[in-house]
Amino acid sequence: MFISQTDRTAPEAATRHSCVSLRLLERHQVASGLRPPSVPGHKPQRSPILTRQRNLVATLIWAIIGSAQTLIGPPAAAQSTDRFTELRHRMVTDVIEKEGITNPLVLKAMKAVPRHEFVPGNLRSRAYEDAALAIGSQQTISPPYIVAYMTATIDPQPENKVLEIGTGSGYQAAVLANIVKEVYSIEIVPSLAKSSAARLEKLGYKNVFTKEGDGYAGWAEHAPFDRIIVTCSPENVPRALVDQLSEGGLMIIPLGERYQQSFYLLRKEGGSLRQEKLVPTLFVPMTGQSESERRIQPDPDHPAIVNGDFELDENDDTKVDGWHYQRNSEICTESPMSGSRCLRFTNQDPGELAQGLQGCAVNGRRIGGLDVAVWARTNGIVPGHAPDEVAAVVVHFFDSVRRGIGTIVVSQWRGTENWQQARKRIPVPPATREIVIRIGLNGATGTLDLDNLQIAGVPR
Repeated sequence: MFISQTDRTAPEAATRHSCVSLRLLERHQVASGLRPPSVPGHKPQRSPILTRQRNLVATLIWAIIGSAQTLIGPPAAAQSTDRFTELRHRMVTDVIEKEGITNPLVLKAMKAVPRHEFVPGNLRSRAYEDAALAIGSQQTISPPYIVAYMTATIDPQPENKVLEIGTGSGYQAAVLANIVKEVYSIEIVPSLAKSSAARLEKLGYKNVFTKEGDGYAGWAEHAPFDRIIVTCSPENVPRALVDQLSEGGLMIIPLGERYQQSFYLLRKEGGSLRQEKLVPTLFVPMTGQSESERRIQPDPDHPAIVNGDFELDENDDTKVDGWHYQRNSEICTESPMSGSRCLRFTNQDPGELAQGLQGCAVNGRRIGGLDVAVWARTNGIVPGHAPDEVAAVVVHFFDSVRRGIGTIVVSQWRGTENWQQARKRIPVPPATREIVIRIGLNGATGTLDLDNLQIAGVPR
């Protein structure tokens, strides 16, 4: 699953600036002369930045096929028209397609799968935001774009048999079930394994087979698998998954250190794997045996930023390394403050998401403060329509069970200025165990260039 948090988390609030939010949908409907959809429990909010951004997490894939589903057919529950249909379709148009997902099976699936059935009742009004939402047991349902990205990357086909590591609430498995012949999904958290199995059965997904267990070992009795999706992050690819992937099969998996991961696309050829490094990401670690074998552990007593000068792009994908869930960002070589590159965020549509995120372990029992410094250059920055839609660097704090326990704005900008440095010492709540740093326009319009971002821990 995408980085696990409670409902008060960082990527979650970050994604609330997406143009698929309920607030922007209502604005569109009013402009079109339509009545807004009846979404129980939804009340439009315009809270200040420190209030709204407390609901944040650090922060992917599904598909349905219609005529090609010759053997089983999509479940009736996934096809039914409901009061969330317009929200779901707008989510696909304004986020999934806009971010470059073109696979027609994936787009059809994202429009059809009722994501609101896979989130807790109190979060149903937010089911079609491009956000990671809490599902209990310190886990989340991944943002819709991430689900779409991962699914499209492995290009699932109707005749495929797919293994999923990390069932969560069952959303990913349900999407895959509407594309492929069979889905086998493993969940290590007992409560989630039980609830997701019951939910999938209730919704009629008869070609999904689930079990409770450690995904590190895969599911040998049903191997080989044509596709494998891993929604938690090991340090290295588990050998069992390599063995259980069919010849010519594809696997997508987030690999790396606890707070520094990237998606990898793996193809099995001649019994070995050919791998391609994709975009940075941040998922919860693969627990069980995988975590016990992890060699590189985070150092919460010495927090630091990775690639804060934005110089690294090792796979030449035009996205800076070390920063995940980047939107409307690009590497800029136009007179950076230092080195040869800086990071540029550009946005012309108020409310549109333009950001980058990075997580870091911080031991609040020993670290009492953080010294944060960053250089910024601005061009025509105008805040968005909501009070929190401002260009800023924000730090979000989380405790040992990943509950949000505070948010601090380091600096925010508007207008046009040449390079200027912002510096601030911010306090660290004693219960802090990790932070997520969020940088970008966050719904404002204009251009924001950042360079040489640094943090340093101050002993308590």
